[in-house]
Amino acid sequence: MSRKPKLYYFNGRGKMESIRWLLAAAGVEFEEEFLETREQYEKLLQGGSLLFQQVPMVEIDGMKMVQTRAILSYIAGKYNLYGKDLKERALIDMYVGGTDDLMGFIMMFPFLSAEDKEKQRAVIVQKATSRYFPAYEKVLKDHGQDFLVGNNFSWADVHLLEAILMVEEKKSDVLSGFPQLQAFKARISSIPTIKKFLEPGSQRKPVPDDKYVETVRRVLRMYYDVKAN
Repeated sequence: MSRKPKLYYFNGRGKMESIRWLLAAAGVEFEEEFLETREQYEKLLQGGSLLFQQVPMVEIDGMKMVQTRAILSYIAGKYNLYGKDLKERALIDMYVGGTDDLMGFIMMFPFLSAEDKEKQRAVIVQKATSRYFPAYEKVLKDHGQDFLVGNNFSWADVHLLEAILMVEEKKSDVLSGFPQLQAFKARISSIPTIKKFLEPGSQRKPVPDDKYVETVRRVLRMYYDVKAN
């Protein structure tokens, strides 16, 4: 019996959250080791576990994988969430890439000053509603299918739902002008593995708080202020 994947990261979202989402969507149970001290991080470094001296790191199938995109691609391929052929994989990569761009505006939000947070909130909503959500709305409308690629549940769907929920945390009615995405959100959220992950008590992490920010700064020795995009 193979071991459960083991995730090494902070007890919070960051770059690991999309990995949690994808494993959960695939119905895969996983373990987590939370980094809380600089000593834990240095132990991983000294042990050679972090190829590029950074987390996330995931132990899976006898490998110690780093680089978020590589980890996600491996999980998607392993659990049949990466399309049926090269063309579908290219579309999934394209849609995931766009969603990543949107998430990039949100990822560092917790580390901003109060003033910069208000500015960044407006940027996030503007980018979502003028660039990214219209693109996905058009994709869903044009092909008239339930999912983004090949009418099969894929990594692209998981990633987009994660992004939608992240933006809704900044503006709850952000989907008001996007009926296709509203229906998409309802469909994907009702998939049993996703529904389970969205329930209280799952390994999904909450909105990052001050404790998470302080832990990341201490472990990574982030002594500088992050600037808004």
